[in-house]
Order: sequence, then structure tokens, then C-alpha cells
Amino acid sequence: MSNPSLVVLYGSQTGTAQDAAQRIGRQAQRRRLQVQVMSLDSYQVANLIAESLVVFVCSTTGQGDPPDNMKNFWRFLFKKSLPVGSLSRLDCAVLGLGDSSYPKFNFVAKKLHKRLLQLGANMLMPVGLGDDQHDLGPDAVIDPWLTSFWGSVLALYPSLTRVTPLREDERLPPTYTFHFLEEKTERSGDGLRSSEGEAPPSPSHPFGARMVSNRRVTEPSHFQDVRLIEFDITGSGIRFAAGDVVMMRPRNAAEDVQQFCLLLGLDPEDTFLLQPTNNTPGPARLPQPCSMHHLVESYLDIAAVPRRSFFELLATFATNELERDKLVEFSSAAGQEELNSYCNRPRRTALEVLTDFPHTTAELKVDYLLDLFPEIQPRSFSIASSLEAHPHRLQILVAVVKYKTKLHKWRRGLCSTWLASLDPTKGEVCVPLWVKTGSLRFPADSDTPVIMVGPGTGVAPFRSALQERVSEGRTANILFFGCRSESKDFYFRSEWEHLVEAGHLTLFTAFSRDQEEKVYVQHRVRENAALLWDLISKKNACFYIAGNAKQMPASVCDSLKGVFQQEGGVSADAAAQMLAVMEKTGRLQSETWS
Repeated sequence: MSNPSLVVLYGSQTGTAQDAAQRIGRQAQRRRLQVQVMSLDSYQVANLIAESLVVFVCSTTGQGDPPDNMKNFWRFLFKKSLPVGSLSRLDCAVLGLGDSSYPKFNFVAKKLHKRLLQLGANMLMPVGLGDDQHDLGPDAVIDPWLTSFWGSVLALYPSLTRVTPLREDERLPPTYTFHFLEEKTERSGDGLRSSEGEAPPSPSHPFGARMVSNRRVTEPSHFQDVRLIEFDITGSGIRFAAGDVVMMRPRNAAEDVQQFCLLLGLDPEDTFLLQPTNNTPGPARLPQPCSMHHLVESYLDIAAVPRRSFFELLATFATNELERDKLVEFSSAAGQEELNSYCNRPRRTALEVLTDFPHTTAELKVDYLLDLFPEIQPRSFSIASSLEAHPHRLQILVAVVKYKTKLHKWRRGLCSTWLASLDPTKGEVCVPLWVKTGSLRFPADSDTPVIMVGPGTGVAPFRSALQERVSEGRTANILFFGCRSESKDFYFRSEWEHLVEAGHLTLFTAFSRDQEEKVYVQHRVRENAALLWDLISKKNACFYIAGNAKQMPASVCDSLKGVFQQEGGVSADAAAQMLAVMEKTGRLQSETWS
């Protein structure tokens, strides 16, 4: 049997599954296999019937949903018309990446594995279930899974055992080469869509929305800076409903761009064309030609905590023995605890790593920049306004992420810090954005009551829902809002009070730090058991939870089960079953983030 060519297909939302797929691609190259690595939606899915060896790497997003770049593939694969044995020639394996703190842990990978079996594929391995919650992250599963995978491939293709693989310290060719142009150019644009009558804005053609206002809504003395930011979307063709999200890609801070260019000896004004070294298409989001400034500011994720693959490639440039030994250790399976303490726990950025390894950084070749640094991923924010209340406007509620670790410098969220830094009072500010359907869906029936639990910035989608519902005359609205202090972070207080006065809202608040014992939204849910039981059991109410994924969603669900037991007189098992049925029928929905 001749050596196979391997296809690695990924569905990735934040870049982790893409990174794992590229790692498998590199291992295949070292074994001198022909390999293609691409996102599932870039792949011609009808070609699957002719492939011999495929690895699927996919993450699970939201409430068990497939990532955006595999949705078309997902729809195709689950068509009822696909013949049962259509993939009988295919040898394949599925590697999943998930987070076991979510109820639908690795749901997409498990479902994909099952579907491929139904279509007759030969699964070489049990499905791999990487877990973000593990001390060593998903690698704790990926490492042994890959060892077994290559064992299965060698058993299928014995001729591969005669191939001498490339050594780990031998550098693979770069994906692209940089061809510098003589003339310097103006800084490259964003591929923005601004004229009317085109397709709606998308990741490849975002709309440059003018920032109208950027206002802090927490008291100046409060520890957290939270912003209500408004954009003008006139002429964009953007439509959205309550529960939808807006997407945007942040930019690196000016001082980081400057430091990066200094470290690597790059001239920000230099202009280049990218030439793929194999058949890889160029990055869709980069203009050709492109300036170095645009590449570093808007594309390379230099402020992220680097993944293990970063250290693997960096190690191949090391000429200094001490630095090389450390980088090789960080790249190895045995060195993951060390890497964790150096990088993940203190949240050290890729830029900071480069400054810690000056000799190696001095050896870096510009052609490897796109292999070394992932692309900046878009961030999503729940839309906090409705088009009925604010025509041609879109508002978001943003908590600016800033925290201390053992490192001297404060850690900051890339997108929230960038947004907070934009000041529309000092000149026009445009932010490239697009909208996508969110996971929360509100009832079409005007009589269905809606119960919303949204502590902190989790209240954002419920403000949008309330504005929309009130404008349509739907007044059966209950909101549980929680924050630390009534005087410091009670978002939209006057709006809620106005709605309560008008009879459009029943409001319950929990200010956790305003008294000795901490009071949270889940306590208020328990206290109002009779009302909630009446709305859910007699009036078919829908129940929504939005906010931080740590303990809150589970605590609220526990309180709701308590309501069913107390008021409905049912057992703990029956209460859990009722909750599961509500979730299945869309009467219990949650949108949480970590």
C-alpha cells in the first residue's frame, strides 16, 4: 500500500483547535507525508468520499454548538439523504477540544464521531476529549492521543516505518515567504465595507462603525471600569434581534507594536507581498501589498499567552545553549508543568517571552512570523440595545479586563483595553464590526412571560430584550439583577426604575457587598419561589441566564430546582428532569462566558 496523504480538518472558534490541527500537520511533515491542513468550511466536503486518511479536530462552543468555521460542513454531514456506507473507504479520527465546566463538554466531537461511524467510516481511535480544565490543559489528552494515532497509522501503512522522520530540532519550511518592495506605502486599510446595497458585513468585510460615545458607567471609586459604548451603524445593512452578538477584532497597543518592531529589527513602514511556499492560500484578511505596521498592529496576536507550538518553533532558532535548553523543555510533554508556571499561570504574553529570550529573538527570520504568531481572533459582545429603541445604533456593555499576577506589569484584556482607549470626543473613531446570531432566543408569543437572570454585564442581552419587548407591548418581564453595590455598579438603574413604574417590569436586585452576608441572584430566585413556580408551571414562562460561567449559572439552576421541589412538591430527581425538559424545549436558555 502506498503512503497516504493526510488531510487535517478543523473547526475552531478561538484558535486552539486550529493550533492542534497545525501541530498534527507538522508531525505529518516530519514523517514526510503529504498533508493539507484547513478549516472544515474551506474544504470541499463532497471530496470526503475519495479521501483515505483524515483527522478532524473540533472544539465545542456556547451550549454545544459547532464553531463558526465548520457550520456549513455540519449541516451537510447531518443531511438525512447521505447514504449509510458513503464513507466506507475513509480511515479517520476525531480529536475534540472542550471545557468540562460546561454541561455539553466536547459535544461536537462526540456527535461528529458518532455520525462518521453511521456513514461507514473506519475510526482509527476512540474520540479524543481534550479538556481546558485539566492542570496541563488539553495537551494532557492530546499528547497520548497523538502517540496512539501515529501508532495506528504505522500499523495501516507499514511502509511508513521505513521512512526516517525529520528531527524535532530541524526547522520545517515557512508557510509563506516575505517579498519586500522597494517603496514604503501608506498604512494598509482594514477591508472595511461602508457602502450601502452590498451583502451584510462579515468577518472578511466588516463595517467601519463610527463610535458615538464611550462612557464609564461604574462609579470612579469602583475597582472595575465598565463602559457603555455606542456605535452608529447607519448604512451598514446590519439588522439584529435581542440575544444577538456583535463581533470585532481588537488591535495591539501602539507601545507593543513599537517594542515588537524594535526587538525584531523590523521597519514598520516596510511593505511586502506574501508568497505561499506550498498551495496554502494567503491569509484572507491581509491586504496585498501589506505594511509591516498593519501586520503587527492588526493581525499578529503578540499580546496573547503563547501556546506550546510557539516554543517548539522558537526553539529551532536558538543558538544560545541556555535558551535552547529552556525552550526545548517548554516544548516537551515532560516540561508542561514548567511551561504552565512560566507562561499560563502568570499570563505572560508572547511579546514578554521574546524579551526573556533575547539571543533567540535576534535570530528569528521574518518569514516565520505567520507560523510563530496566530492571527488575532475576533471578540464577541452581547448587544445591549434594540433597533426599536435606538434606530441606526448599536450599544455594548464592556467590562475592561485588568488584573494582577506575580508579574510586575498589570495583565489587560486586549479588546476591552483597546475599546476603552478609543475617545470619540477627540476625533472620528471607526471600529470594524459585524453581527452574528446569538444563542439566546426570545418567545414569539406575546403572552409568554420572560424571566431573566443577568448579574453584572450579563444584563446586556436582557436590556436589548426588554427594549424590544416593551416596544411590542409585551409586559410580562421579570429581571433578576445582581452587582456588588447599589451605588457603584447598578447598570441601567434609572431605565429599570422607569420600566417598573410603567408596569412593564418586575425587578429583583441582589447587591452582594452592601451588607454583611453576601446576597446573590440565586438567593433572590429562591426567595421568589411562589411567583416563579406560578409563571413556569401555569403560564409557560421562559427562563434565561446570562453572565460569568464560574459558579453563577449552576447556582441559579440549583435554586430553580429548589423552587420546583418546594412549590411543586416534587423530588430532587423530578426537579432535575423538569429542568432538563425546559432546556431541551428552549424554555431554559443560558449564555455564559469564562
